[in-house]
Amino acid sequence: MNSKTLLMIIIVSVIGFTSPSSWAGSQSDAAIQHAPEKIVKFAKDVEKYAASKGARAFIIARMGRPEKELPAGIRFTHTAVALYSNITLDNGETVQGYAIHNLYQKTGQSDKSELVIDYPVDFFWGAHELKAGILIPSVEVQEKLIQLIASGKDKSLHNENYSVIANPFNNRFQNCTEYTLDLLNAAIYDTQDVAQLKVNAKAHFKAQRVKTSPLKLMFGSMFMDDVSTKDHKGKVYTSTFTTIGEYLRQNQLSEEFIAYTDSGDIESL
Repeated sequence: MNSKTLLMIIIVSVIGFTSPSSWAGSQSDAAIQHAPEKIVKFAKDVEKYAASKGARAFIIARMGRPEKELPAGIRFTHTAVALYSNITLDNGETVQGYAIHNLYQKTGQSDKSELVIDYPVDFFWGAHELKAGILIPSVEVQEKLIQLIASGKDKSLHNENYSVIANPFNNRFQNCTEYTLDLLNAAIYDTQDVAQLKVNAKAHFKAQRVKTSPLKLMFGSMFMDDVSTKDHKGKVYTSTFTTIGEYLRQNQLSEEFIAYTDSGDIESL
């Protein structure tokens, strides 16, 4: 065994399955994990639940990796905004349902992202567990989110430079949850000034400490394109579906904050 091969074995064993990249779930082309009919039913059930609560806009999350692989405090791997919309089917028919506005990593270029609209079945297609995070903001925030996205101003908040552990308090990198937080704060504070949004986030939002070893973070940032610690000083913090939900709840800006399973179980978060 030569020294280069030995080094790579050591790197793989150190990074392991709890490295940041192993729990990233912001890909649009993840492999299917469940029977298609089961995914379709679950997606429709999530839509029906949100609609039953009168949600015109809500925050939706999925589990892109098995729960046992996720670091402590992180329950979902991908977060996006779902808007009740008129949807044109392939046959030209128009139906009503939820369109999901995502920040996804680019295929073949994982350190870059793009904005993609898909639908609940697409959203859950590659989920490892059929469990959805559902966060319904206050009616006022919903209205402002809808206006923001309808105006196209949401695109001005997108930073294509991607890191799975992006620091939500600066704009060097961005991930799906930071983009969602930026959209919410743009709606709440009625501004698309990114510098001001970061000041507001720093003042009012409590981020999630990434509880994985510094060694894994170091090797991850060295050998994985979608992992960077360059936007952090000291301990690593990032935004998550759960911290966004806690942020809205603490400021009386949420109507519902739950996890919803394919068996219909509902867990208050």
